[in-house]
Amino acid sequence: MSPMKRKRSASAGPTVRHSDKREVPFGSNEVRLSGTQWIAAGVITAALLLLIPPLWQRVEKLNVEPDYRIPYSLGDDYWTYSRYCRLVCSQDKTLVLGDSVMWGHYVTKEQTLSHYLSEVAGDDRFANVSIDGIHPAAMAGLVDYYGRAISEKKVILHCNLLWMSSKKHDLQTKKEFSFNHPRLAPQFWPKIPCYTESYSGRIGIVIGRYLPFYGWVNHLRAAYFDDTDIQTWTLEHPYENPLRAITLQLPSPDESPSPKPVAQPWMSKRMTKFNPSWVELKTSFQWRCFKRTIKILERRGNRVFVLVGPFNEHMLNEESLETYKKIKSEVEGWLSEKRIPHYIPLPLPSEYFADASHPLSRGYAMLAKQLFENESFLKFELPEEPRNLR
Repeated sequence: MSPMKRKRSASAGPTVRHSDKREVPFGSNEVRLSGTQWIAAGVITAALLLLIPPLWQRVEKLNVEPDYRIPYSLGDDYWTYSRYCRLVCSQDKTLVLGDSVMWGHYVTKEQTLSHYLSEVAGDDRFANVSIDGIHPAAMAGLVDYYGRAISEKKVILHCNLLWMSSKKHDLQTKKEFSFNHPRLAPQFWPKIPCYTESYSGRIGIVIGRYLPFYGWVNHLRAAYFDDTDIQTWTLEHPYENPLRAITLQLPSPDESPSPKPVAQPWMSKRMTKFNPSWVELKTSFQWRCFKRTIKILERRGNRVFVLVGPFNEHMLNEESLETYKKIKSEVEGWLSEKRIPHYIPLPLPSEYFADASHPLSRGYAMLAKQLFENESFLKFELPEEPRNLR
């Protein structure tokens, strides 16, 4: 063999033999879990997801004082609402449940209907469990999924016919628009034509109704991160520590809505009369949802009293006023047929309204007195006298 051939043969080195063993999947990973370890990791993760929300309530105090109401900025924080309901339902209270009219959009928490009812009663008997901006379709979801603690209580349920003043308010229009509290509305059935959330988004909303951890995450966003996710918040606050934003101090129930409403009579704000395109009661989606709310409450052993209105009839023109009175009469007929105690208040003075449906402080005070002069309400609210046993 020539020297050149010997050199090339030596440089070739030993022959590499491939092993018969198969390559291990993900063999490059530094940490690989066995089946048992995966199960253990899943159990630990599930335990944390279940334990964090109740443990958080021990750290973050919810101070429920007389006339407390859900802070405006926490109106979409249904985890806090559920927590508040559990606290207030552990006491002997009559609950006032409704939308911004009962919440008190133009007044302080000491000027709401629940406050004046307690004032007339002479004790702290009434609790405001309303949420600003909620409508009947969302109210049914709120009571069903987040108001489970409302059981075997006395509930004053507000019926605001303003939600039936147009197809848009009644959620019948097909054109997409942003309405209040979409996460509380039905996600799949009955179908809401103007609601166009993706199917994956709807599934996530439904799952979140039954997993407190998701509600707790939304609570953190609403209470400490300007109702945004952590990524958006950090982009808007690039030099701030997200952990320092969690102060454990919840917003005050004294905070006013944003933008701050002008608490003046509607005439002084130069509002004009209007002619709503009322929806017939028999075709109204919001009315069906309102009846569903009553059914849910009664199924849980609650005693329900329905307050229809108040409504600023002074803002309606003659034709619209006649239609409104007809709908109001139909609502009263249905409530009477179902033997549900109710009251339709006398029209409040025009100057007691801030707009079409929201009273000012004097309006709430007058409404509370009207209720305590109503026989049906007195039978509902005052305890029965003990019978003489022989």
